Amino acid sequence: MSWRSDRIWIELITGSRKASNFCWAFILFLGSLGFLLVGTSSYLGRNLISLFPSQQIIFFPQGIVMSFYGIAGLFISSYLWCTISWNVGSGYDRFDRKEGIVCIFRWGFPGKNRRIFLRFLMKDIQSIRIEIKESFYASRALYMEIRGLGSIPLTRIDENLTLREIEQKAADLAYFLRVPIEVFN
Repeated sequence: MSWRSDRIWIELITGSRKASNFCWAFILFLGSLGFLLVGTSSYLGRNLISLFPSQQIIFFPQGIVMSFYGIAGLFISSYLWCTISWNVGSGYDRFDRKEGIVCIFRWGFPGKNRRIFLRFLMKDIQSIRIEIKESFYASRALYMEIRGLGSIPLTRIDENLTLREIEQKAADLAYFLRVPIEVFN
């Protein structure tokens, strides 16, 4: 999602609050809870889940292993729910021709560096770079080359843009910033 005028371009970046993250966190939570309940019911000798008879699973070693996987899954699920609630990775990119600055803001994990704010002068932008890696899992990324600082990614790792979409996005941004485009394969 972006907003653009003649002098300002603001692009909102979605972070962890995506439907796929909600689905994976929910599925992982339910699966790990099921593993933990089956492991616990094999220890107690009673059925805590009516669909799965626990008498078929002996506590040592299957019950212990299932309990371990259940606890590990709950930790990973809680990590996913925390990143969703903190909305890690969300923010905005603001390109302002009027003031001649570029601001990049992202939310990180809680702590000292929760707010990530980068500010550059537009005259320090050398180019917009497209990086394309075609393989079994195609990777296409957009970077902004800053003089003396290197490259700053403008697209997410999991943002699966088609070749046409990333070329169009790069062309629009390069035209707005009045910088050249570089392509790396």
